Amino acid sequence: MTAADSVVPDTEQRGMLALLPARARPYAMLARFDRPIGAWLLFWPGAWAILLAGGPLDRAATLLVLFAVGAVAMRGAGCVYNDIVDRDLDRRVARTRTRPLASGQVGVASAWRFLVALCLIGFAVLLALDRPAEIVAVASLAPVACYPFMKRITWWPQAWLGIVFSWAALVGWAAAAGGFTAPGLLLYAGGIAWVIGYDTIYALQDIEDDALAGVKSSARAMGRHVRPGVAAFYVVALLLWGAAFWARRPDPLALLALLPVAIHLGWQVATLDVADAAGALARFRSNRTAGLLLAMAALAVGSAG
Repeated sequence: MTAADSVVPDTEQRGMLALLPARARPYAMLARFDRPIGAWLLFWPGAWAILLAGGPLDRAATLLVLFAVGAVAMRGAGCVYNDIVDRDLDRRVARTRTRPLASGQVGVASAWRFLVALCLIGFAVLLALDRPAEIVAVASLAPVACYPFMKRITWWPQAWLGIVFSWAALVGWAAAAGGFTAPGLLLYAGGIAWVIGYDTIYALQDIEDDALAGVKSSARAMGRHVRPGVAAFYVVALLLWGAAFWARRPDPLALLALLPVAIHLGWQVATLDVADAAGALARFRSNRTAGLLLAMAALAVGSAG
């Protein structure tokens, strides 16, 4: 069996999605509401920063709620924008040809209107933040707008995705701490390495179709070295997160808090089969747990520091 034979459909009408009116389902799938893992992965870096920064619990709780709403809305908006740009490429890849735009279930004009609606929700969240966080959040729009084009011009679009998907760490630190200091910047840098690792795993699903379509990815660039490559990026992420924790609280116990997430990332690499698309997707999705484990570590260090 080839990777293409075992590919998992990109959109699935299941669970809560099946309860929506038929006309609403294509829009929910366009924003990937049927696949909440992306919203989790966008949310976690911001949560790490908020929890590691410490401060009053009521303020942290309010920020976490705002970031959760913003993550759902802006991840949805990013998916819609990505599909508008990539609709022709998506028709050429088995996993993505059923996406609403690629399959014709949603028109381009309707997709743009839906994108604006999602952005307005994100804008409402933005207005609830302090000025430093607002400025940092607005600055993310440029790398977000460029991301869909990266797979056409670089073998490492996963690195650009890391810049985009980890940006919430910068916003969260600015919101919780009022500006930039070393822990927030180190969290962000570690997040970039983490994203490169897990999105390389994700890209294994499309490696054959990407080669035929001329789409570049870190999975294709690494070739047979995918497992050690992913391991290396995860090690870099852990080192940077350890430096962030140490900068916040220079205590060996702070580093010990990273042990659960280190074990989890090690499990991903040790059990990764590059020829098993379904297994790659499962390990990619398990990064929701990795994000939670790091959030718990950040809470322990931030509340004790």
